[in-house]
Amino acid sequence: MKIVVQKYGGTSVGDIARIKNVANRIIQKKEQGFSPVVVVSAMGNNTDDLLDLAYQISDNPPKREIDMLISTGEQVSIALLSMALHELGHDAISLTGHQVGIKTSGHHTKSKIVDIEDKVLRKHLSDNKIVIVAGFQGSNEDSDITTLGRGGSDTSAVAIAGKLQCPCEIYTDVDGIYSLDPRMYPKAKKLDAISYEEMLEMASLGAGVMHTRAIELAQKHKISILVASSMENKPGTIIKESEPGMESAVITGLAIDNNDALVTLNNVPYSIGITAEIFEMMAKKDINIDMISQTSPKDKLVNISFTTPKSDLVDTRSILGFISKKYPQISFEINENISKLSVVGIGMRSHSGVAAQIFVLLAKANIEVEMVTTSEIKISYAIDPKDQQTAVDLIAREFEL
Repeated sequence: MKIVVQKYGGTSVGDIARIKNVANRIIQKKEQGFSPVVVVSAMGNNTDDLLDLAYQISDNPPKREIDMLISTGEQVSIALLSMALHELGHDAISLTGHQVGIKTSGHHTKSKIVDIEDKVLRKHLSDNKIVIVAGFQGSNEDSDITTLGRGGSDTSAVAIAGKLQCPCEIYTDVDGIYSLDPRMYPKAKKLDAISYEEMLEMASLGAGVMHTRAIELAQKHKISILVASSMENKPGTIIKESEPGMESAVITGLAIDNNDALVTLNNVPYSIGITAEIFEMMAKKDINIDMISQTSPKDKLVNISFTTPKSDLVDTRSILGFISKKYPQISFEINENISKLSVVGIGMRSHSGVAAQIFVLLAKANIEVEMVTTSEIKISYAIDPKDQQTAVDLIAREFEL
């Protein structure tokens, strides 16, 4: 049995015509000799519409109930897609995350997959059925419905492919992965292939094509992922293990993220224990921290800065308020008006001076950098949003992205 996992995003199933289009694509795959498992997102803006309803009722609705509410979006799309396949003469069955055996743990609205019981999946496949799975969801140890966070349908698809040890195909409204967002730089190049490492960095830095956890799972299980258009039959981009030929470019991609805030804690006692306490509290609330920098100690005090998603600011403010009460000398400030610009490339491992080259470009354009962090294959700069387009144009031209 040649199994393939396909995932179709919300835009791909945004209306009845598109659902019928997806049904025809699935049938084409089946007629090629594959047994498809299809993971589907909620239709179009359905999730946002459901969240809007929730926040009309409460400014802070219980997250368990949020999961109960928004998980219904995927149930609508899987049922309609299954109906479309039946109408075209093919046996299909729709299954929720719970029914298919996706086990989760962690916080509501951003839980993680811990296991998949594939018995139900394999039985339906052996009965020659097309299996349609609700993405983005599973159930925890209490049998509560939980969701995996934005882009979680990617995670569902790759996790299932990992369990079944088969290829994964992600179909969306773009025809592949580009060096940077073509809406910001129309000359952006589409990539034929990209390594897991580079894609993981790009995804974590705001490139919205793929979900970070999905790439981690693909890398762990060595599952290749095709990212392609659900509307056109064009070659897409393969995400796979790094190969020597893939390392020729110094920079593979550039990402912009306007969804982070810059948090600065001033006058923090120079103590690893206090620093650990702060970040441990953040971790317990599952708050994602990206860029981190710390000044050199002066009078046994340091300043610590980091970026975190604006969506986590309610919890972040609560933690910082507690810290400033416990340590009265500590003050904090939050800047929500930043753009995080990042360049990524495994070629940087063997090429020095990339950070300096970019600093020179930004300096010539009088673009101030509020914060910079580096890793082996990534450099991130926090800049003013008004400067982001200029910075993107300069870097894209300089590195031929």
